[in-house]
This record gives sequence, C-alpha cells and structure tokens, in this order.
Amino acid sequence: MQTPLELQIQTLPDNPGVYQYFDKDEKILYVGKAKNLKKRVQSYFTKNHDNYKTSVLVKKIVSIKHIVVPTETDALLLENNLIKKLQPRYNVLLKDDKTYPWICIKREPFSRIFPTRNMVKDGSEYFGPYTSFKTVNTLLDLIKELYPLRTCSYDLSKGNIDSGKYKVCLEYHIGNCKGPCEGYESLEEYQNQVNAIREILKGNFKESLKDFKTLMTTLASEMMFEEAQKIKEKIEVLENYQSRSTILNPKISNIDVFSIVSDEGMAYVNFLQISHGAIIRSHTMEIKKKLEETDEELLELAIVELRERFHLLTREIVVPFEVDLGENVKITVPKLGDKKQILDLSIRNAKFYRMDQLKQIKIVDPDRHANRIMAQMKKDLRLSVEPRHIECFDNSNIQGTNPVAACVVFKNGKASKKDYRHFNIKTVEGPDDFASMEEVVYRRYKRLLDEKEELPQLIIIDGGKGQLSSALKSLDDLGLRGKIAIVGIAKRLEELFYPDDPIPLYLDKKSETLKIIQQLRNEAHRFGITHHRDKRSKSALKNSLESIPGIGEKTMITLLKHFKSVKRLQKATENEISDVVGASKAKKITDFYMTINKPLL
Repeated sequence: MQTPLELQIQTLPDNPGVYQYFDKDEKILYVGKAKNLKKRVQSYFTKNHDNYKTSVLVKKIVSIKHIVVPTETDALLLENNLIKKLQPRYNVLLKDDKTYPWICIKREPFSRIFPTRNMVKDGSEYFGPYTSFKTVNTLLDLIKELYPLRTCSYDLSKGNIDSGKYKVCLEYHIGNCKGPCEGYESLEEYQNQVNAIREILKGNFKESLKDFKTLMTTLASEMMFEEAQKIKEKIEVLENYQSRSTILNPKISNIDVFSIVSDEGMAYVNFLQISHGAIIRSHTMEIKKKLEETDEELLELAIVELRERFHLLTREIVVPFEVDLGENVKITVPKLGDKKQILDLSIRNAKFYRMDQLKQIKIVDPDRHANRIMAQMKKDLRLSVEPRHIECFDNSNIQGTNPVAACVVFKNGKASKKDYRHFNIKTVEGPDDFASMEEVVYRRYKRLLDEKEELPQLIIIDGGKGQLSSALKSLDDLGLRGKIAIVGIAKRLEELFYPDDPIPLYLDKKSETLKIIQQLRNEAHRFGITHHRDKRSKSALKNSLESIPGIGEKTMITLLKHFKSVKRLQKATENEISDVVGASKAKKITDFYMTINKPLL
C-alpha cells in the first residue's frame, strides 16, 4: 500500500541529502539536493509555481525517496552522480558527461600536481572531487606559495638530468621552481614537499597552516598589508576545506554495501551500490521479524534478495559483521578507512529510514506506536509488565523555604496532565530532600489505596540512591514493595538505580526509553518549580502586606488571589487596586509602596 504523499513529506528528516521523485509507475522524475530535505521538498507543494514544467512535475509525483549525507557538499556530489546515472526526465542540468574536478599527484619522478576532470588509472593519486574549480585553484595557489614545484611536463628521469638534456626556465629565475631539471634540487627534497602537499590535500594541514600564519605575520610586520590580507583569505579557505567526500572516492572500485538496523518487531536493511567510487543507487527494505531471528540471519536473507532484485554481480560486499554468502563473494567488515565511511553512511540511512517509518506510524496508527514504545520500555527497563501508567516525583525548595513536591503522570507514553499533583511538604523542616520524598510518596499512594484508584506500573524518582531509598521506605510501609517497579534517575550521567542493586543501568543516549524517562523527569521539575515559585511569591506578598497598617487577613487573601505576586501589586495603579479592595485600602497600599520605594537623598 502506497504511503500518502503528504505523510511522506511530513516525516522527511531535517538533514542534508538528495531527494528523488517518482511517478505512479515508479519511474524517476527528478533528482535534487538540499541542505534541509524536509524544507526543500515541502517548498514544492506549498507554493504556486510560475514555471509550467515545475507545476506539471509536482502533479505527477506519487512517491519520494531520499538519501541522507553528512554535508551539503556531499549532497551536491551525490546529486551529480545520480542524475548522470538515472537521467531523470525533469532534470536539465548535470545530464552531460562533465564531471567534478580533482587534484592529481602524478606518479612520476618529481611529481607534478595539477587539476583534472579525468582520472587515469596509472597509479597516480587523485584528491577530491571538488564542487568548483575555484576551490581547486585556491588550494593550488596556496600550495604554490608555500612549496615551489615544477610546472613543466619534462621526463625528469635520472638519465635525462645527468645528460643535461633540459635547461632551467623562467619559473626557476623568478623563484617558483628550484630547478630539478638541471639537478639543482634532489629527488628526496622534492618528494618531501610532495608528501607535505599530500597531507594538506588529505586534510592534515596543521604544520602547513602554521607556516601560512607565520608568512601572514611576517608580511604584516613588513607593512605589506594587502599581501597579508590575501594570505589570510586563503588561510580561511584552507581552514574550511573539507578534505574528502564520502560520496566519491576513486580508491573504492565496484562494491555493494549493506547495513541493518532493527528493533523489537522490524528490521531495516540499507543497500548502497558503488560503481567506480561513486554511489549510483540507494535502497532500504523493511523486514518483519519473527521470534529469535538475529540481525546476521536477516541481513543474509536481505542481501540474497536484493542482489537478485537488482541483478548485482559484484564480487565484494561491505557489511557491518561477518555473514555467510558462499565462497564466490568476498566479505569485507571494515574497521577504519574509506570503506568504513561508506558503511557508516549506509547505517545512517537505515536509521533515518526507520525514524521516518516510526513517525508515519505515530501519525497514522498512534495505538500501534504506543504499543511498540511500551514493549521497548518493558525490555529496556527489565520490567515484568509494560509501564502503561508511569508516575515521576521531584522535590523543590530553596534552602528549605517553601518546600514543595510534584508528581507527574504519563499514560501510554504521553503526559496525562489532569492526573498531575502538587504537594506542600508538611512534616519536614529544613532542606531535607530524602525525608520530603518519603512523605510525598507515602501520601500519594496512601490516598490511591484509600480511594481504590489505579496504581502505576512504574515509579520514577528524580534523584540517586538516597531519594530512591526514601521512596522505598514509604512503599514498604504501605505494603507495595514488589508490586510497583521503582527506579531512580541521577542527572549527571543519566544513571538508573534499582532497589538492592549497587550497579546502575545505563541506557543508550538515543534510546526512546531514556527519552521518555527524561521527558518525565523534566516535566516533574517544571511542574514542581512552577508551584514553588507561586508559593514563594504568595508568601512574599503576604509578608509584604502584613507590614501595611489597616490591611487585614481577608484583604490579603483577596489581593493574593488577584495579583499573585508582590511585583504585580507594586506595579498596579491605585485605581486597579481600588477595583479589588476599595478606594480607602487602595490608598493605604499605594502610599506604603511609594514610601518604601522612595529614593534616599
């Protein structure tokens, strides 16, 4: 069943990437790149297009696929690859055979370094690709200023140099070359410079950058400010220079990359097809999991199916772990390097696809979404039942003044604000969070038991072992220990503490279970702080009003209900106060505040 187009757009990620539009027959219509996929694609459907071709395109779009990449530059390069490979009907630009530029270090004695659009497999090194020749020329200019290299195309073999076949040219006389053609520079010295340039092109340019900055400082000290400014601009370009694109890498030949991301019920397998170092296809498939199926088993099945579907004959496959596909296929599990970068990109796309699907389920089928979250929380928190009803407690006071506590309630993973409760601490004096927690937990569940209300499946205590132990005392007193699961969450490392277990549980920082617990904790903190501030404000107002002659308790209560705080009362006009307590009392109040706010002479 085709997902509605509006839902597809709504669940797109806010990341750089490439989007592909397809028609009802699943034919590719258009390929585009974006810094923010969601905003870019939405723009097609939220405005009227003056261009007739664009209007026709939008009417034909039935489905959208996307590939997430690390940067906008990568998106531009990937867009170029896909347009040249797929030749979409509505793409006009980038359909020719023109490619992005590279920088070549030629494999020869006294290596030349030059820009090119064509890669020749002769052992030379290629760096890039770059999105414009401006970046290439800037880098080459920087290199030229720091390292004098030859620009000629002579064959500088040892025999030719020893025989005196070549003579130095103008470049030598103006200082741009050290004359290796006549043996004025040794091969070792020259290649040391080439090695330094290679590091710059790889992105490891700390030492070279230091030399540039020294040159800039020297020029500035010699009052050559225009030249120093030019060097400064080039340093900025170099500092922002991205050394290598994951999207195109000439060191990687023809390989297929597979990765898998799974949860309780589903697995998502992403496939990237690499041809001559470029990504030419991306596809993600969903697999419904059966009991006890491992990721290794699911990935093996998916690889076999995808290779048959896309008629893949590649001899090398890159995967995150070992799989058994027979002897005719080379399995690579990279740990570092270029292939690891491509594998990480595949995993990233599998994760984003999973997120998109979960967002769609949340919108279309909220009950299914809640069931999945509850099942995940049960597993992650090692509970005996799903935590459909969760309550979280937090204390709030300032040096023991106006102590309050808050209890917030989540049902099926969502806040149930009508069930939130405030507590004023009654039996504790001074700043004692442990005793306050013991009192509040006891009062909450004593009342629920007395009123025969539903008890939660999980209690979360905002605090470490101390607060958790205090809450446990109350559960013991009520006979509820073991009947309700209870955990404490410590803020510093987001540790989860369990009763009678000295070792805390650490959840994945990106897990949905931890996010819900953090949401509960933050909501309890917000709710408690709000109540504490209101109470503190009312206390200050009451103390302030007690100092005014002729203002009794009834008047105080009336003013408290209306103005809420001292600040609001002080800013109120006499007429505004008069509307609440009458003209006579209003005059007494305004005169009092005028006196205490009067500046000293």
